[in-house]
Amino acid sequence: MKIGIGLPNQVRDVRADVIPAWAARAEQAGFSTLGTVGRIAYPGVMDTVALAAAAGATSSIGLVSNVLLGTVWPATLLAKEAAGIDGVSGGRLTLGIGIGGRPDDFVVDGLGPKGLGKRIDQDLATYRSVWAGKPVGGGDNPAVPAGTREIPLVFGGNAPASYARMAKWGDGYVGGSMPPAVIAGPFEQARAAWQDAGRSGEPRLIAIAYFALGDNDKGRANVHDYYSNFGEFADLVANGVNGTADALKATLAGFADLGADELIFNPATDDVDEIERLADIVL
Repeated sequence: MKIGIGLPNQVRDVRADVIPAWAARAEQAGFSTLGTVGRIAYPGVMDTVALAAAAGATSSIGLVSNVLLGTVWPATLLAKEAAGIDGVSGGRLTLGIGIGGRPDDFVVDGLGPKGLGKRIDQDLATYRSVWAGKPVGGGDNPAVPAGTREIPLVFGGNAPASYARMAKWGDGYVGGSMPPAVIAGPFEQARAAWQDAGRSGEPRLIAIAYFALGDNDKGRANVHDYYSNFGEFADLVANGVNGTADALKATLAGFADLGADELIFNPATDDVDEIERLADIVL
């Protein structure tokens, strides 16, 4: 199982200039992937901006949005942004997509929080069309350079349609920020949907877990704040922030037992020293 680390792009009032340095230090420490968590109506840094900064500051570490709210974007614009990040990184991006659930994140006129399943299915077709170099905007020009690749997609979500969408369009599934015992069921549903769709092999399974080693109380408070509009769920996620070596090792073992391909530890603070603290325990 690979071990990645998140970027602190959605820590409240994150110091944005930390992100490139964080990315470089994470690559040097030996993590497999840099991840982002995304919202619009929150004082953080947009996933695409954080990933672009990370792409420019690194040369080999993977990049993944786990997950980006695809439905809050006009599809052609997001496809072009993602293609640019992937190109700058030399083909290191995996685009993790979710449909969103907070009404305040839908800030683009005409893209409200209704009909999200139908919209994302249309958007996914648009992404592939853009990446294939088809013309956009009613003219003759494509949106992306020749040679742009089809970016790998992974999907979050727990509705039956989410698993079916993953099996149709994606390379894998991203579990929510919950303990292994909670994610075991979604992983099995992802595997079942994959088989039902007649896909060969197994879906790529990515797990997520929060951590805060330097100031666990602050980290828990930050995570609770981020999820506060989800009521009791905020308590569950905040209480699950890993704050000790034993907790991290137990989380690592639990997801390994589930057959996760990768576990990404998301930071609950923007303290860059957390990178080495985590690496000393899990790598």
